Amino acid sequence: MRTILPGLIWCLGIAIISKFVAVTLLPEIGAATIAIFLGMIVGNTFGKGDYLKKGTKFSESKLLEISVFLLGATVSFNTLRSLGLHGVGFIICQMSIVIFISIMLGKKLNMTNDFAYLMASGNAVCGSSAIAATAPAIGASEEEKGLAITMVNITGTVLMLLLPFIAGLLYHHETNHTSALIGGVLQSVGQVVASGSMVNNDVKQLSTLYKLVRVILLVVVVILLANLKKHGTTNQEKRKVKTRVPWYVIGFVAACLLYSVGLVPNVISNGCKIISGYLEIIALAGIGMNVNIKKILSQGKKLTLYATIIGISQIVTAVIFIELFLS
Repeated sequence: MRTILPGLIWCLGIAIISKFVAVTLLPEIGAATIAIFLGMIVGNTFGKGDYLKKGTKFSESKLLEISVFLLGATVSFNTLRSLGLHGVGFIICQMSIVIFISIMLGKKLNMTNDFAYLMASGNAVCGSSAIAATAPAIGASEEEKGLAITMVNITGTVLMLLLPFIAGLLYHHETNHTSALIGGVLQSVGQVVASGSMVNNDVKQLSTLYKLVRVILLVVVVILLANLKKHGTTNQEKRKVKTRVPWYVIGFVAACLLYSVGLVPNVISNGCKIISGYLEIIALAGIGMNVNIKKILSQGKKLTLYATIIGISQIVTAVIFIELFLS
């Protein structure tokens, strides 16, 4: 514990500053994205000490795992019924195409399979939490996990600001279509809430429902990508791939089931939501501190192209599927 504490304290400090900046100065961007960028600045300048490594690694792994688990107690399977068959069909098709494009494009750009799978899960499901759940299931490295989380959060922040404007042009902010676009495209729940709030309260609430369907499907995506990894690797590489779903993904589903049948009171669910959010911010600070900026800059053009094409494809496919399923 003594070796973990220094790095953990730094991550906590960055998280507190990020939350303060998000609340007072940059509410549109959100504490999660700010924490990653602050962490990257600190970790690549005066926060390079080896004595911080164990604490930052603990923050980015264990705290994010607990955050994913607690997130389950805030999601109800009743959401599927609320949106109906057409709404759920839209989300499933949207997620499937995003996963396919992310993997195929990753191959075209000579990205590693692991990185492409992490980008697929992060963009298709729920950002950092999905990447954290997928990484151990496919045997991805911590470096690739951190890089994927950084790129997905940057993409999500840009789209968060753009989508209300795009929805205004395409749908004149009609509630269902606008909500489907925001909830079906954006990477994290926080980004969906922030983007929906820029339109109106009805869009914020309905877009969150669309988003939660994607979150519910997290375990399906993790199992799918783990199986894709196993079928596409050598026998030696297969040993790195977990045959079991990570404990916190199982815990996520269990908590989701308990909340769905009414065994988790709303007061506990709200508490889990708050704690999960704060743990995620601390974890993202740790991830930022462990990101090598030199490596990002060396691959900057390729990473930017990859993330940009995925982001554009998400918008285009969402518009097509909204027309097919919801018009």
